[in-house]
Amino acid sequence: QVQFVESGGGLVQPGGSLKLSCAASGFTTDRWSIGWFRQGPGKEREGVSSIGIDGSNTYYSPSVKGRFAIARDDAKNTVYLQMDSLRPEDTAVYFCAPVPEPTAQAMAAIIDELDDWAQGTQVTVSS
Repeated sequence: QVQFVESGGGLVQPGGSLKLSCAASGFTTDRWSIGWFRQGPGKEREGVSSIGIDGSNTYYSPSVKGRFAIARDDAKNTVYLQMDSLRPEDTAVYFCAPVPEPTAQAMAAIIDELDDWAQGTQVTVSS
């Protein structure tokens, strides 16, 4: 059974940093693009960042570009999201999931189609 486990969330002050991990089991990540999504309180789920199969193509939402960095380590079956310069509006539960390609359109399609999301990891940015 395919499973994704997100970790690395926590409570940080504005301007702080966190590194999230997405560990996959039941399949190998080297054959999939992987995306990070988030859902803040009272907000819709949104695509944050995604990375292509070979790691050369990436997508970042305008709100996080320049502050977040996505990377993958297929030997560890893990995708990471380094988050710097965190803002209160980054507060959300962060999820990972396979995506067809690292684009905004593909991530929107996954949001619309995927029912079985993993548990996610909570990121809280507050002073």
